[in-house]
Amino acid sequence: MTRALFIVDVQNDFTEGGALGVEGGAVVAAGITRLLAASAAGDDFSYDVVIASRDWHDGDNDNGGHFATSSPPDFVDSWPVHCVAGTPGANYHPGLDTSAVDVHVKKGMGEPSYSLFQGVSDGGETVLQVLDRLGVTDVDVVGLATDYCVRASALDALAAGRRVRVLSDLVAGVALESSVAALREVEAAGAVVVSSGLAG
Repeated sequence: MTRALFIVDVQNDFTEGGALGVEGGAVVAAGITRLLAASAAGDDFSYDVVIASRDWHDGDNDNGGHFATSSPPDFVDSWPVHCVAGTPGANYHPGLDTSAVDVHVKKGMGEPSYSLFQGVSDGGETVLQVLDRLGVTDVDVVGLATDYCVRASALDALAAGRRVRVLSDLVAGVALESSVAALREVEAAGAVVVSSGLAG
């Protein structure tokens, strides 16, 4: 068994004070840092590879309608401008220790993007290519936001034939109701929803 950790979009714009900040985002960042330290120490949650994604949107267009530019955002398919490539909002949250990240993935470059699988690594590989190359069989998913990018990443990992766990105390969502529904959906699809006990 080779296990990967997916860290989904723990970025300044998705945490408190950001353009699309979710409540609890900073706590999630700190908890993931504790998780990575526990992994390095050989804890029950240990990983052979750590993959982190970031939205990395174009700043000169609406990214395929993802940015609401001509009408107010509906917060379903269109959103305020966020995570523009090279801006502070697109940076990882400072509470997240990225020194243990093996593969950095950027997604949403000119188009709507939710799943980590829609991105490419700095080396130009798709996430599926990385998983296949490294023989990853199992995936744990943490990050932001539960009801959007975490949900999509977990479902795509299941569709790619991996065993998936979502660490429920290391995710935070846009809204409570849709976050609960997202966790139920991924569980119904075959994922295991479990607490890491490291949220703080």
